[in-house]
Amino acid sequence: MTNTIRALRFAHDEMTQADLAERVGVTRQTIIAIEQGRYSPSLETAFLIARVFGTRLDDVFHYPET
Repeated sequence: MTNTIRALRFAHDEMTQADLAERVGVTRQTIIAIEQGRYSPSLETAFLIARVFGTRLDDVFHYPET
């Protein structure tokens, strides 16, 4: 799975990973792992991330076609 979290953070007044983590209710380390594709968030966390950016879930997370 890939994501656009880093690009979205920079497009939103260069939001820091810590800012996003606080708004979503997770640790900064969790946001780092999600951004780097080392951790897949729960569905609830994924929706919360999308909500912070005011966008759809599939605008944030992309699952490659098989």
